[in-house]
Amino acid sequence: MKFEPATSRRRLFRGLLAFTMLARLASLGSYPLADTTEARYGEVARLMAETGDWITPRIDYEIPFWAKPPLSFWLSAASIEIYGINELAVRLPSFLTALGVLALVHVLGAGRRGRDSALVATVVLATSALFFISSGAVMTDPALLLGTTLSMVAFWRAVEKDGEGGSGWGVLFFVGLATGLLAKGPVALVLTGIPAGGWVLWRKQWKKAWRRIPWLRGSVLCLMLSVPWYWLAETKTPGFLDYFLVGEHWNRFMIAGWEGDLYGEAHDHLRGTIWLYWLAAASPWSAAWLLALGRRECRRRIGRIFEEDADWIAYLVLWATAPMVFFTLAGNILWTYVLPGLPAFALLTAEVVLGERAPPAQSSSSRERQVRTALRVATATSALFALGMVLTTGYEVLEGKCQKGLVTAYRADLGGAAGGLIYLVKRPHSAGFYGRGTARLAERAEDAEPYLRNATVDYFAVREADVERLPQAVASRFENLGTFDGYCLLKENGLSGKLSSIEP
Repeated sequence: MKFEPATSRRRLFRGLLAFTMLARLASLGSYPLADTTEARYGEVARLMAETGDWITPRIDYEIPFWAKPPLSFWLSAASIEIYGINELAVRLPSFLTALGVLALVHVLGAGRRGRDSALVATVVLATSALFFISSGAVMTDPALLLGTTLSMVAFWRAVEKDGEGGSGWGVLFFVGLATGLLAKGPVALVLTGIPAGGWVLWRKQWKKAWRRIPWLRGSVLCLMLSVPWYWLAETKTPGFLDYFLVGEHWNRFMIAGWEGDLYGEAHDHLRGTIWLYWLAAASPWSAAWLLALGRRECRRRIGRIFEEDADWIAYLVLWATAPMVFFTLAGNILWTYVLPGLPAFALLTAEVVLGERAPPAQSSSSRERQVRTALRVATATSALFALGMVLTTGYEVLEGKCQKGLVTAYRADLGGAAGGLIYLVKRPHSAGFYGRGTARLAERAEDAEPYLRNATVDYFAVREADVERLPQAVASRFENLGTFDGYCLLKENGLSGKLSSIEP
């Protein structure tokens, strides 16, 4: 007999879901973009909106950004066109894609287990650490998550249904693949192919998959939606495909400490670290699972659930673990790589909390205790997340991670004058975003000399350690307006001197 939580419990779960997502929405514009990831992708979107070039993402006016496809930048740039250049605008698309993922999880859960299970799954997903963070962060991963989730939901719904409805889901499977290809590239095919293909092999579902998925017209649709951009990008900036397909999708993961990265530094983590990242990304629910698996009763119950609905549970297990399996042997990884598996993990958690089948000895009061435990975990986590958002409101992130304060101070002192802002040696991405294209870069001290000889009073952003190395004769020609996140803002005072003592 199916267990149904009390109406009051349902209301609490709904309230928690609404509270968690509203807290994230309220936080989107409350703190600055952090270097490097958020500020870099925010600057790419700002440049796209400013230049009107929707084919080639750019990291600077003359430098193409070949590391990622454009979908997330398209969304953020469109948001900038509507809401202006601010934190809310560039983060809003990630929030909206997160809502789309929650809706897909609810559709899948409700169709398979009913609305109660779907509700628990969406609450688990919304209160998972990585999902909550990424739902309001400027990254490419939320768009990828929307694509992979759409594909996985559509594949299951297409295979389990006959007729016109199943055919429609089959088409959406390929729409999801195209979304992933435009969000992050061929890795989307892998992260859907491993679980979907593995399930077909494991559960011997060849006939259903072949008959109910429109492979030919779906593949054509996927190619029509995704390939034109890849062709246009290569035509406009030759070399893109080689760097993106070979460099970003092979060398990055197979060559330890890969030195060919044009936009950052390659990581070299211990192989298997991706599983530790999963523990953090899926917390607090990953910890709850580890505790539950330590109990014999719970292990037996999970075994019974699998035995009585093996196809469904196998599909979720493969989907939930696919990112970790794929990246186990990769050293150059980030914790965001586990994100595509979190929707399935949330659905699995709902199965354990609200498993329909139980031996007679297990009373409804025992099942009610499980629901209460899940509710307490979700409540505590949601409150913790909300508190974290309140504490970060107005906070200028970690030291050295954002240049908003320096750019604001520069503009305040500049008034209506014509002086420029020049970063010596290195210009953080946040300076580009908040400077709106006015913050220039002088990679060498010699490159800054023309600004010292012109007729305007210019401002220089110099790392604090470099300022301390300036000879007195050079330092005397500047007024130090303060230190902002590791950089000093220096204003010319008209005296003579050279900056040649600063080396890159």
